[in-house]
Amino acid sequence: MPTAPQTADELRDALAENDQRPYGRPRTVTAEELAEAAEQFDDPRTLIIALLELQEAYNYGSEPRKSPVVFARLLTLFDEQPDLFDARLRYQLFWRFKWVAHSLRELPEIPLATLRQWLTEMRDRYEKADLGLQPYYGQAYQLAVHVGEDTTLAYELWAGRSRTQYSDCEACEICEQALYHLAAGDDRRALRTWEPVLSGKESCQEEPARSISYALLPLLRTGRTEQAREQHLAGYRASRRTASMSAEVGRHLEFCALTGNEARGLELLAENRTLFDEVESPLDLLALLTGVEVLLQRVELLGHGDLPAAGPAGRTWTVTALRAEVRDRADALAARFDTRNGTTAHSDRRRARLDREPLLDALELTLRTVTLDAAAPAAPVAATPAQDVPESLTELITRARTLEEQGHPDARACWARLRALVDAPDHTHPDDPAVGPPVRLRADLLAEEAGRAGDRDEFTVAAALHDEAAGLYDEAGERGLAAVERACALLSAAEAPEAPGAAAAEGGGGAEAKAAALTAAHASILRLHEETPGLPPYQEARLLRLRATALGLRFQVTGNEQHLAPVLAEADLLHTFATRHDLPVQISGALLLGVGTRAISGDLPAAVAEADALIDRLKADGPHWHLPRTLSLRGRLHLGLGDAEAAHADLTEGLRRAAEWPDDTAGTARMHGDLAEASMRLGRPDEALRQLNRSAELDLRRGSRTDAFCTYSNVAQLSLDLGRVEDCIALLDSLLTEPDVVAGELDDRLLAQLRLTRARALRAGDDRTAATAEFVALAAESADWDDDPGSHAMIAGETAVLLGEAGAFDRARAAVDQALAAHARTPRYEQLSSCLRELARLQAEQQGEDGLDDALACLADAGRIADEARTAGYEVRGSRSLETALAYEHGRVNAYAGRYDDALAALEKALALLGEPGAEDGDHAGEWAECVRLAGAVEGIYLERSAPALARLDAAVALLTARGHAEETASLSSLVARLRDEE
Repeated sequence: MPTAPQTADELRDALAENDQRPYGRPRTVTAEELAEAAEQFDDPRTLIIALLELQEAYNYGSEPRKSPVVFARLLTLFDEQPDLFDARLRYQLFWRFKWVAHSLRELPEIPLATLRQWLTEMRDRYEKADLGLQPYYGQAYQLAVHVGEDTTLAYELWAGRSRTQYSDCEACEICEQALYHLAAGDDRRALRTWEPVLSGKESCQEEPARSISYALLPLLRTGRTEQAREQHLAGYRASRRTASMSAEVGRHLEFCALTGNEARGLELLAENRTLFDEVESPLDLLALLTGVEVLLQRVELLGHGDLPAAGPAGRTWTVTALRAEVRDRADALAARFDTRNGTTAHSDRRRARLDREPLLDALELTLRTVTLDAAAPAAPVAATPAQDVPESLTELITRARTLEEQGHPDARACWARLRALVDAPDHTHPDDPAVGPPVRLRADLLAEEAGRAGDRDEFTVAAALHDEAAGLYDEAGERGLAAVERACALLSAAEAPEAPGAAAAEGGGGAEAKAAALTAAHASILRLHEETPGLPPYQEARLLRLRATALGLRFQVTGNEQHLAPVLAEADLLHTFATRHDLPVQISGALLLGVGTRAISGDLPAAVAEADALIDRLKADGPHWHLPRTLSLRGRLHLGLGDAEAAHADLTEGLRRAAEWPDDTAGTARMHGDLAEASMRLGRPDEALRQLNRSAELDLRRGSRTDAFCTYSNVAQLSLDLGRVEDCIALLDSLLTEPDVVAGELDDRLLAQLRLTRARALRAGDDRTAATAEFVALAAESADWDDDPGSHAMIAGETAVLLGEAGAFDRARAAVDQALAAHARTPRYEQLSSCLRELARLQAEQQGEDGLDDALACLADAGRIADEARTAGYEVRGSRSLETALAYEHGRVNAYAGRYDDALAALEKALALLGEPGAEDGDHAGEWAECVRLAGAVEGIYLERSAPALARLDAAVALLTARGHAEETASLSSLVARLRDEE
């Protein structure tokens, strides 16, 4: 609290402000300070309010030891000065007897006799105040459950009574009733009882999150796995990192452990690591620790006890070490409760949870599937020798080189095995002239490593490795291989972002700089080729291939028609040479380069024809490992021609054939991405989601994390577009906790995009507080994006709308001003106009006439943007122009403010701008009908001019019906009926 309140009014304002904060230590500390400040004023009523706020902070902040102390002070004030308590304060006081009963149950140091004595006190107080005793019997029942007594009679005494105004809310009582049936082993009855809460019909501060956490396992046991998955996602998000919901977090961890999602459970445990130290309730801590132990026990049983795990701060934990720590702490807590209660109930319940067997081998909880094997440290590549890899070192070296000459994908497994053997301490190089000296083998391994770096687009690394390999080949007397490696280094260096001249990328010079680098690389490779005569055919073919590739990349960068012929000439040269020397891989490579070049030139039909011929050749003569990549290319060509069905068929076959070869032989990550696009065009969004997700997983596996995160960003956006809000949030939460993301190693703009999508998903999921906080943070960060003010304008505009929804219009206006300033540099006409109109509507809707001036100021800004857009020739994407949307919003804003004549005039202007819908104008018809409906309501209801309003509406219904839009008339007909009833 910056400064202590100086007056009672300031104190009350501060209390009201603190009441808007989320529960947790910041709110609790402020409540403590305000309660202390309230003691200074001669205002007992304000002191009562401050103490009530403090008890609420303790109750929902998981501090049960302090809640009864504050309540005792309130009870004393009530006994001494009952007149200070009006009906509202009296209600609050008697309601909180239940809070104290709950707090005392949570503390094993409180004797059982004290708990029973408190219930007697509650009963006496309720009877004296002539209040119904159902709430008392509810607490008596909960004490019986806690202690482990027979609850049959206690349940009937509570559940059989009528509810009173002091009863727990409907949602909480439903949960207790469901738990009673659950304890009796009746899952189905428990779930039927829970239905109003799980469906969202009944809720409160802790519900439905509490009920969801208990219902997860019954849902699984009754076969409702998809509902269990959905409830887990929603319920966990409402519970995570919250001390007062730590027991619920524990049950979500248990759910992960029992559904084959142990790795996901470890992620969630890491996210909630602070709860080990924040939870002050021993009972909640026991529930949390038991859930944690269920998870860790399962991970250890699966053989992953050495995995890192997130435990209490201050040391590094493995699964095994943390499990031992958690077990000791939880056993001790259970024993304390059992000693206090004189039963073994808590130890028995704990043991029952730990003894549960998994309910499912695997349940896909989130879009991003994580496994324990993926979480484990990577084992040496050659720990399990690949099939058909020779055991003899001499044979292995010979086979690897032969396969490399052929361009065969199985060479990679041989090189991986060789790398492991060479790195072993007992390695001895074969004394065999056919193998050559050790330096030759070191060069081979470096060359293969360079190739893998190039596959990952790590061109600078690849260039350095190729250069180093070339030097070692020279040392080994392999002049031809050295020339090939130097050529590879030249091409990799030209592809690197920091290639000579690439700094000219700003201002549109990037393509020219890249083209210049590739031209120079081609010239250098050509010169190298000419200076290295007498090469074996396979090496000479590789140099020809590198020459052609350099020119092909140049054409790809520039699209300059003058660069087309040189590529085709080099490809023909390679094809002729490879045919003469019977080099199938290079023949295919030359033809594939020709197909790609035709595609870049825009001649897609010719490219498809050449791809058809190449695929026929590959199926007949091989090399068969080129088929997946060629099918993938033809699939992309079909996409370019708008034939999604053919593209889907090619890409599906390409993936099937790729499965016959080692991972990533054919760029399967891209194939999955292209198949996602084809699926979207065919109207199969769920399939597209699966394919995108698979693409991202493969990119992660091969170390292309930026590509993977970009694809995951698309996965998140698509899942949000499909309404799978919880899936979207869960995916992004998982991504944003990745170590390299937390360490700030991910591109800041990509990270911002992930956070922006998450903020939009939170808003779609009605978590407005979290969404607003993220938007505000992103708006502040994006203000420094001097190279991208348009994005800042968009983010600041959306932030303003969220602040407006929360009623914070001063902050919303400040965000709008930021958006307008950024818009002046990089226009975002449609997005910013929409935000301004929405903010105007919110202010008029919430504040009525008092907010009209500010609302109209927003609409004036939107009007200026519409003028700018018209001058710039900007075309909107929807059917409404910016002017039409603005006129409609003027109508709504004036109507909210009670300016009905102005509202009607604005709506008639909007109708004139829209124009009557035609027979084919589906979206237009809907917008026109809504505008007519609002005009009719303003005219007929608020201006009480029913006759012209009915004439307007009847004419609109007739027109819409005549033009085939009968479905749009429902709201109009309903308004007509209302107006006629009121006549």
